[in-house]
Amino acid sequence: MEESVKAPWDDLAAQFGLQEKDWSQYSPLTLAYIGDAVYELVIRTVLVERTNCQTAKLHQRATSLVKAGAQAELIRVLLPHLTEEEAGVYRRGHNAKPYNTAKNATRREYLEATGFEALMGYLYLKKEYARLIHLIRLGLEESGHAL
Repeated sequence: MEESVKAPWDDLAAQFGLQEKDWSQYSPLTLAYIGDAVYELVIRTVLVERTNCQTAKLHQRATSLVKAGAQAELIRVLLPHLTEEEAGVYRRGHNAKPYNTAKNATRREYLEATGFEALMGYLYLKKEYARLIHLIRLGLEESGHAL
């Protein structure tokens, strides 16, 4: 496993008194909840770092990458690269029964995206930032969505 990098939000635990948890015991929908935000933050960060343009253009590009269909494409190309543990987290997320459905995605895409988001949330909460970022980059490149 890759060595993790220190992220600014590592100080969250110290500042808010957060305790280490066994994230594998958390609901996959809870993991997907945080994973959705983390993935979008990574995408927005890369877009802003790479170009200084109108926010409407940034939003349009970010939206095209964070929508359920794009996330489903990413996880399809990433599946062969996942560890057994990561694949298990993805499957739990994929098999969860979400209360919502995506407006512009099929049910299958939505479930795949939920699994992807659960994996992103799991890696984030485990502070495996280097692995999370590597998988995002790899998925974007192999799915043809390179930034």
